[in-house]
Amino acid sequence: MKRVVYMGTPHYAKEILQVLINDELLEIPLVITQPDRKAGRKGELKAPEVKVLAQEHNLHLLQPEKLSDEGVYEVIIEAEPDFIVVAAFGQLLPKKILDIAPCINLHASLLPQYRGASPVQQSLLNGDKFTGVTAMLMEEGLDSGPILGYRYFKIPPTMLLPELMNRLSEDACALTVETIHRFDTLEPVKQNHAVATHCKKIKKSDGLVDFSSASTLYNKYRAFEGWPGIFVEGGTKIKDVDLVETESRNGAGVILELRENSVVVGCEEGSLEIGTIQPASKKAVDAKAYCVGRGLKVGNTLF
Repeated sequence: MKRVVYMGTPHYAKEILQVLINDELLEIPLVITQPDRKAGRKGELKAPEVKVLAQEHNLHLLQPEKLSDEGVYEVIIEAEPDFIVVAAFGQLLPKKILDIAPCINLHASLLPQYRGASPVQQSLLNGDKFTGVTAMLMEEGLDSGPILGYRYFKIPPTMLLPELMNRLSEDACALTVETIHRFDTLEPVKQNHAVATHCKKIKKSDGLVDFSSASTLYNKYRAFEGWPGIFVEGGTKIKDVDLVETESRNGAGVILELRENSVVVGCEEGSLEIGTIQPASKKAVDAKAYCVGRGLKVGNTLF
């Protein structure tokens, strides 16, 4: 039996934890996740998905604000891990914890591309054709440790963030188990730091869009599906977006065609079909009804 201390927080990390729990050759003496955070309009405390799963299986659980908090190091030592596995945990590991046992991180990009907090969104924002998951031996730097293995695949051009996260979660689960069981035979490969790229944490304001480029707007829609979504100045949200084409030249935001329930809108480069529009603090309506209700016709500017 290999003993694995697990650190992770969101759905992606929960899926990996489930696979570790299911593996009869592994034991999970300790799970560490982020504290419960306020969520939703009411600001009620919400438990991380990893916590919910850990409690379902009666696993020993810690939720420190920081890994440097008093007592955390000692609890990890007491767990006597053979490995520490980390996936979307949200904190850097201090050196003294890195030194306890081999620390394996499952990062949702093809490192050294997109080190940091939002690799999945960044791959969609950039319109990448390929993405994947990297198993990395952790060191003190941010996602800079030697590579233990990859899983990669081609991104369908219409795939949105939730679907992409599901596919990456599946691959991360398989790669995690494979890496642990083959660890003694793997030769870590140093990253090429000269070509590394970084990505920041997503903010709500990142969802602001304009109609300069259809492909840019569409990629933001794909990357920010769920949260923060995309919206124009004033807060009106745009949903159910399809890329029509990228070659035409139009007035920014000009209505090109009214369809059965949707509207085709021009960008300075290209055009888009918008299915649903939700004005700030109001219910979502189909895009054609939005236009009809405001007397907007072909040739008018949508917003």
